Amino acid sequence: MSPSVPLQEMIRAIRSARTQCEERGVIQRECAAIRAQFRQADNGGRSHNLAKLLYVHMLGYPAHFGQMECVRMIASPRYSEKRVGYLGAMMLLDEKQDASLLITNSIKNDLSHSSQYVQSLALCTLACMGSAEMCRDLAPEIDRLLRASNSYIKKKAALCAVHIVRKVHDLGELFAPAARSLLSEKNHGVLHGAVVLITELCERNPEALERFRKTVPDLVQIMKGLVISGYSPEHDVAGISDPFLQVRILRLLRILGHNNEAASDAMNDLLAQVATNTDSTKTVGNAVLYETVLTVLDIKSESGLRVLAVNILGRFLLNNDRNIRYIAMMSLQKIVGTDHIAVQRHRGTIVDCLKDPDASVKRRALELSLALVSASNIRSMMKELLIFLSSCPLELRAQAASGIFNAAGGDVRDETVPNLIQLITTASELHCYTVHKLYRALLTDISQQSLVQVACWCIGEYGDLLLKGDCQETEPVQVTENDVLDALETVLQSHMSSPATRGFALTATMKLSTRITDNVDRIRSIVSIYGSCIDVELQQRAVEYNALFKKYDHMRAAVLERMPVIERNSPGHTNGESSGELVKEVQPVKVKEGDAAPTQQPANQVCDLLDLLGGSEEPLKPTSAQSGPAPGQPINTSNSSGGDLLDLLGGLEPVAFTPGRNNSMVCVFFTAPTVTVYEKNGVTLTLSCEKQSDSSMTVTLTASNSTDSDISSFTLQAAVPKVCIRTFLLWLAPSGDSLPAHGTAKVTQTVVLNNPNKVGMHTHVKLALTFKAHLYSLYVRK
Repeated sequence: MSPSVPLQEMIRAIRSARTQCEERGVIQRECAAIRAQFRQADNGGRSHNLAKLLYVHMLGYPAHFGQMECVRMIASPRYSEKRVGYLGAMMLLDEKQDASLLITNSIKNDLSHSSQYVQSLALCTLACMGSAEMCRDLAPEIDRLLRASNSYIKKKAALCAVHIVRKVHDLGELFAPAARSLLSEKNHGVLHGAVVLITELCERNPEALERFRKTVPDLVQIMKGLVISGYSPEHDVAGISDPFLQVRILRLLRILGHNNEAASDAMNDLLAQVATNTDSTKTVGNAVLYETVLTVLDIKSESGLRVLAVNILGRFLLNNDRNIRYIAMMSLQKIVGTDHIAVQRHRGTIVDCLKDPDASVKRRALELSLALVSASNIRSMMKELLIFLSSCPLELRAQAASGIFNAAGGDVRDETVPNLIQLITTASELHCYTVHKLYRALLTDISQQSLVQVACWCIGEYGDLLLKGDCQETEPVQVTENDVLDALETVLQSHMSSPATRGFALTATMKLSTRITDNVDRIRSIVSIYGSCIDVELQQRAVEYNALFKKYDHMRAAVLERMPVIERNSPGHTNGESSGELVKEVQPVKVKEGDAAPTQQPANQVCDLLDLLGGSEEPLKPTSAQSGPAPGQPINTSNSSGGDLLDLLGGLEPVAFTPGRNNSMVCVFFTAPTVTVYEKNGVTLTLSCEKQSDSSMTVTLTASNSTDSDISSFTLQAAVPKVCIRTFLLWLAPSGDSLPAHGTAKVTQTVVLNNPNKVGMHTHVKLALTFKAHLYSLYVRK
């Protein structure tokens, strides 16, 4: 290829290259020829060679060796060379290179050139790559050109002034008077440049913003002329008169009317006119309407005008162009907090956008749908969101699930609180971290009642860990006893706290009396206040806690000790996977002939156990053991005499039998002071009673093991039915949790019963033990 080939032939040769290597070879040969010609003193084809070098630069190959040639060509008196030189300067030079300073004087000279085209080249180059130093040197020349009579030059000078203001903020004051005068021009190009320059000045200088607010009437008049003007071939775009200028004016009006009522009032009528008269069937019209909506929503506009703007966004949601739907939801998301009712009118359309195939539109629709959830529509919205959750993409599933959970707020099911408490008790290594986090959450917000209940429970149980302040997982924060009591008192006194939440807080306060040392008197005072509370449940708690402080103070530490790990073993309340341990039930005891058949109790009393026994969802039915001995079974006589037991326990004859299948229970009805509750497989449990007063008694349970193997993990648990809930039941700590073989030692546990109303009482006892690596669970009803 000859070094003097035209530009078109070089482009053809490069495009015909079949490999990258061949292309590089063509370019390297041409660049070598261009370098050689640049070194020649008299070269008539300099513009031709620089044009080829600029094409090489556009392909991504190095062309820095042509920078000085650009400087020389800018200084040339020929327009053809000057044009290519300025183009090369804009492409090859930037403000960080020293060569850019060499063209400052040439630009200054060309700004005063007699030809408007040479002036235009200098203005475009300065606006493209002018450095801060160049802008400071040439700013007076630009201000002079802004006042020129030539509209073509004024348009270019206005855009160049925008670049100067962005580079040197202090020079904005220099162009403010000229920018104000440009608004009286009739040329749309000059008006466009003037609006862009004023916008830049207002965004960067608050004083300029106040000064240009006086131009709002002028801008309104210009905008009205564009809206009501007829067809103009020079400015018409798809039936809209100069939409580019309209968009720029609306954007400036939005800046001028922001947080200014007077300016906003001056443009309200104009915005209503644009919103109603602009054609929304074309993309150009939608662009103008979108800027109108943004302006209406950002200024202090009238309420009716804001509703009109929201309705326009609602129409955008029905547009076939997904880009328009996307920007509509983006705008609605910003105003859903301030114009919630107006946005709610388009809830159906927004929910329908959840089915949009475009992932970005679907994500915005999900965010907006979650923001629209309120107390009045939570049922219908949750239904739609759950349907979406079942079929949404994986990348949105986590956001949808968490959004639904957050939208529900404090409205959670009743079993959520005990389930969460059960999970907390099982994670002993996280008790310190949990109580610290929940304490901070309690200080931040007490409106979420379920969370407040869990927080109060944890503070009552693990308040000593909170006061130590040595949690490794969180930042060390020193919490004092007064701080904790202040937080609980806030919950007790808050109008947002439900009676159940106050009960949690009062119990937590009472439990802290055994975990702190310096503020027990304050706790006693808090508890005594609620002894006369109008809420009966809260009053009863306070009265009973006051009794612990006075009459039963010696038992307060035992009563208020830390709760053991809560086990939930029923099928309907299992958290996590099964432990895999074998749970066995003891077979029925064979009753000897001559014994009286047990009295059958109502099914609701048999099954009305507290959750301590892990109640089933289905009611338990009386088993065959309750209706009499099975045919063929030997009968075991075990009569006991002992008379009535103060008539506290119902006056039933003593009969004992062990459970069979289907969750049957060991049932014990007794009237004697001492009875054998359970005796099978070497394990014996006896119960002895001692009268304390007319309404109270002490019951002692004694367990022994006559087998050849030790029994471990021996525990007793008790509960009373709801009909006996007023009965005071106090279990003292057992003497141990293991039964040695051959009866060498026994385990005893004392129960204090208080029955002031002297009602018939049934106490349900659960025995749990580990025998030869198997877990046994036995139930006793007394």
